[in-house]
Amino acid sequence: MLKLFAVALAAFCLSATYASAQYVEYPQNAGKVQPLTTPDLPSWLTLDMDLRARTEAQTAIDYMSGNAQVYELTRVRGGMEIRPTNWLTGYIQFHDTHALGLPLAYTAANMRDNFDFRQAYLEFHARPGSVPVAIFAGRQELKFGDERLIGISDWTNNSRTFDGFDARIGDKNRIDLFSASVVNIYPTALDMHSGGLNYHGAYASLNSLLPRTTISPFVFIKRLPYVVSQQGIGGTETEVTPGISVSNNLPVGFDFTVEGVLQRGSYSNDSIHAGAGYAKVGYTATYLPWTPRLQGEYDYATGNPHTNPDRISTFDQQYPSSHNVFGLVDLFGWDNIKQARANLSLNPTRNLTLLIQQGFLWEANTHDGVYNGTGAEFLKPPTGGFTSDTIGHEFDASMKYVYHDYFVVNAGVGHFSPGAAMTDNAHGAPLTISYLSFTYRFKLNRSQAPKDQK
Repeated sequence: MLKLFAVALAAFCLSATYASAQYVEYPQNAGKVQPLTTPDLPSWLTLDMDLRARTEAQTAIDYMSGNAQVYELTRVRGGMEIRPTNWLTGYIQFHDTHALGLPLAYTAANMRDNFDFRQAYLEFHARPGSVPVAIFAGRQELKFGDERLIGISDWTNNSRTFDGFDARIGDKNRIDLFSASVVNIYPTALDMHSGGLNYHGAYASLNSLLPRTTISPFVFIKRLPYVVSQQGIGGTETEVTPGISVSNNLPVGFDFTVEGVLQRGSYSNDSIHAGAGYAKVGYTATYLPWTPRLQGEYDYATGNPHTNPDRISTFDQQYPSSHNVFGLVDLFGWDNIKQARANLSLNPTRNLTLLIQQGFLWEANTHDGVYNGTGAEFLKPPTGGFTSDTIGHEFDASMKYVYHDYFVVNAGVGHFSPGAAMTDNAHGAPLTISYLSFTYRFKLNRSQAPKDQK
């Protein structure tokens, strides 16, 4: 089965001409994986390598004015794929990540992980009749749609994997049935998931029901063995998240994506009533120089008004790829938030993409807190709630250049200007982040690289 945009296994990611239309979404890998050959490898073996280095500079880490840091994020990944039979593929991948020059107090959990296993799975594949079926068992990536709910968060140094099972049925119209647990990163010990398999779901991608349209209904179920309610009572959590996403490439250059999500369930003795959604409308002027594309976007996720002491209404963003969802500075998550944003992307040359964007952020409910990109509440509301719902606004500019097909350069700068909800509550330091990164990937085979399996 083809797994689009895979880090180590994909033969092609975004083509340069299509990158303009996708860059305003969660940024995917650009460029190609360079195919290399040697007569010393057996035909059933493929080796791959993914190398990335990114220099970052921040002016106010932890919202402390003057707390500027410059550091280097390094990531090395190496993988090995074996194909002992025509119905079985095995893959194992290590990674080694570091945040060089950044004090440990400011090093996030997703920035460093000494040599560890990132993926290790078996893929069983067959084609009964005309329907392809593949079952992946082990540590693997899970990412669906535009990764707003489940993704690998590839921008982070470690990126996310899951331990469990994923059954993929179909091709053009496909459904994934999975049962897994997210892998926790332990920088100086082996990465492990907690407890048993506690995250389950079904995600369908239907591409032939309507012309030029992808319809994706889904449902995710999260079950945790022990949580503590708002009243301090311990118990279990069962959270059900159904939703649907619809994307359409309209005639004459227009396109849109809409997604709606509900959440229901129980959190110990509390009930869960939450929801979220977003809408994006874009236009690509293919007849103009630089192929400009303009997109407008609105995002919403419920917050908890605390009017019912037995109800939780803060949306749980699940396990998303959240980079550039609320700006390049990556300060906020899809919880208790509203956003209006406009993007302009340009393609001056076939291998160069430019992106300019402006976003405005508000709280959905002033009696709930402000949440970071991991979904944790970092700013609690004062007694009586925030006097203003304005979180702030952000301006970003970035570029992506693919040199000789295989060497990818990313650079960008984002500036967040805090609003009254932040400045009135000891989080008023403006923050600027800039980065410059280089990525190179290759595969080594005895002969022509096989078709990607995941």
